[in-house]
Amino acid sequence: QVQLVESGGGSVQPGESLTLSCAASGFTLAHWSVGWFRQAPGKEREGVSCISRGGENTYYADDVKGRFTVSRDDTKDTVTLQMNSLKPDDTAVYYCAKHIILYGNTCSGDYASYGQGTAVTVSS
Repeated sequence: QVQLVESGGGSVQPGESLTLSCAASGFTLAHWSVGWFRQAPGKEREGVSCISRGGENTYYADDVKGRFTVSRDDTKDTVTLQMNSLKPDDTAVYYCAKHIILYGNTCSGDYASYGQGTAVTVSS
């Protein structure tokens, strides 16, 4: 069964950090570009970050640039989103997903196999 599993969410205060992880079941994550998305209550899902296959290219949404860092460890077949200086506006359910193109190196385009998500709450 092809599945992505996110972990690492939680409740923190503004300015604190969290590290989210994305792991795959049923396929090799290292063969795909991987995106991170989030959906806040009452809002549409939005793209947050992406890392290409091999890690050469990364993408960040404007409102997380300089605060979030995406990385991958292909030896562990995981992708990590390090989130620093968290703000209340970062509160959302965070999802990872794999790009639809196998062995591609792009972050542009469509994604599939979204995980079940991990909740992040930033509040004082």
